[in-house]
Amino acid sequence: MVEIYLIRHAIAEERGEKWPDDTKRPLSADGIARMRKAAKGLVRLDVRFDVVLTSPLVRTRQTADIVASAYEHRPPIVLAESLAPEGEYADVLADLQKHAKRSRIAAVGHEPNIGELAARLAGSRHRFAFRKGAVCRIDLASLPPSRPGTLRWFLPPGVLRAIRK
Repeated sequence: MVEIYLIRHAIAEERGEKWPDDTKRPLSADGIARMRKAAKGLVRLDVRFDVVLTSPLVRTRQTADIVASAYEHRPPIVLAESLAPEGEYADVLADLQKHAKRSRIAAVGHEPNIGELAARLAGSRHRFAFRKGAVCRIDLASLPPSRPGTLRWFLPPGVLRAIRK
């Protein structure tokens, strides 16, 4: 069995003239603070990762770094182009399959892709609506999946922050 943890990046700076290249738009100070608290919630729930895959965009890399840094035994962070906004489902599966020997894989991405990925992995026809900083766990029998996985939980960031206390 493989535990897949899907994470939407934390709150980022607003789009606009300050960030004409959206790929370089970073997390906001509030987004960083909130994600640190949410990551502590994951630790408190005893969630562990063997690897953290992330979109190459700055805000997702920062989110992955915050999540990984919350652990005493920091999991490695691996860039996955497939998790970028224009990424394709088949490419995400290929990137996940590269880590099939690991049992706990986190993937940090963007909406609507991360919600569509969650739906496809769980066998739903409806995209999951991820708030910024939300996390869900889907268990798969194998990678690539031969059948839909099981949604174990789906937590909004506010619940994760409350758990960390």
